[in-house]
Amino acid sequence: RGSGNIGATNVLRTTGKALGVLTLLGDMAKGFLPVMLARAWEGPLWVVAGCGFASFLGHLFPIYLRFRGGKGVATAMGVYLALSPLALLPAAALFVLAVALSRIVSVGSLLGAGWMPAFLALFGYPPQLIALSGVIGALIFLKHKDNIRRIIRGEERKLGERS
Repeated sequence: RGSGNIGATNVLRTTGKALGVLTLLGDMAKGFLPVMLARAWEGPLWVVAGCGFASFLGHLFPIYLRFRGGKGVATAMGVYLALSPLALLPAAALFVLAVALSRIVSVGSLLGAGWMPAFLALFGYPPQLIALSGVIGALIFLKHKDNIRRIIRGEERKLGERS
């Protein structure tokens, strides 16, 4: 239903707030929990970050959905919450501000993902995490290509509009 996407925004639009929030939290947990488990096992940074990246890729390209998954924003947020919570704060604030002003979730998603490498650098996170966030951001932009086209044409759905 709706856009056909499995993410929280589409679930919110098609089923309501409760299931939308539950989907958001579940998608974030998909990114957060693998990173925290790898940290608990005291894995090196590349293993810890790799677990987060693997969960992110699994959300984008799930085998059980014929490799057609979500756009990865909430899962990436879960990864960043576990790896770099300080850098996530301004990215999340930028997301909220952009959505509040534009009423377009994809605008907030793209701004948050696009600025994440800069926020990681600002807070002194390792170059490996900055590079990883660049890759994650690029994949989020690729998954949003149709949204970007609709934004340019002025046709992107606004928050609160039902599918």
